[in-house]
Amino acid sequence: MPRFDPHPERRPAVVTGASSGIGAATATALATAGYPVALGARRVEKCEELAATIRAGGGEAFAHPLDIGDSDSVKAFAAAAGDALGPIEVVVSSAGDLAAGRVHDLSPDEFLAQVQIHLVGAHRLVSHFVPPMVARRRGDIVFVSSDTVPAPRSWTGAYVAAKNGVEGMARTMQMELEGTGVRASIVRPGPTATGMGMTWDAGTTGAVLEDWVKWGHARHPYFLRPSDVAAAIAAIVATPRGAHLRLVEVQPEAPLEES
Repeated sequence: MPRFDPHPERRPAVVTGASSGIGAATATALATAGYPVALGARRVEKCEELAATIRAGGGEAFAHPLDIGDSDSVKAFAAAAGDALGPIEVVVSSAGDLAAGRVHDLSPDEFLAQVQIHLVGAHRLVSHFVPPMVARRRGDIVFVSSDTVPAPRSWTGAYVAAKNGVEGMARTMQMELEGTGVRASIVRPGPTATGMGMTWDAGTTGAVLEDWVKWGHARHPYFLRPSDVAAAIAAIVATPRGAHLRLVEVQPEAPLEES
């Protein structure tokens, strides 16, 4: 009897937040590596465009509306993804946004909105996709976290709290899933050039960046590309059975120093 259940040849993957940024880059990377991918986001038209591009390149892709903040939407997405691609072997939880505001200035509803998207939304995925993985004795779920967990940034307190919750949930799952054949992993990106934060007004953006410089968060001007984070996620789920990449932190490389 083998020590580990081998990966099946076909490993359908689900990517949330797949309309842009890290989610879109991850869907592309996984499809390029041969994974059938189900793309979910509120902007489903963007997912449809990316799915069409993947199919045109010879990959297999399916797009469906997904609002991670709505339980019924997650349930419908999970059912549709399974019907379209078969049993889901990989789940990448990357949906989210970034609201700016000092904690004491946020209303309880504004604070809760960030927790709902990043933490409760991630658990909605867990509740639908992980039990069938446990029953099949294999699978990967990857949570996209943030380097604001070990190093919080001002003006993003609700986001920081939610991402701390995500990592706490993931670490708990790593204990609870040990021996089931299902691997829960965390990817912790540093500053990444995505659309998150791009809707802030100029005054807010200036105040946030000034504060981040004050607290030493802007060591250099380089940002990660979404594809850099996607490459880390693809490496995690491709890791041969018998090894488990539990936490991968990805930071932008600094510019070369003057000689």
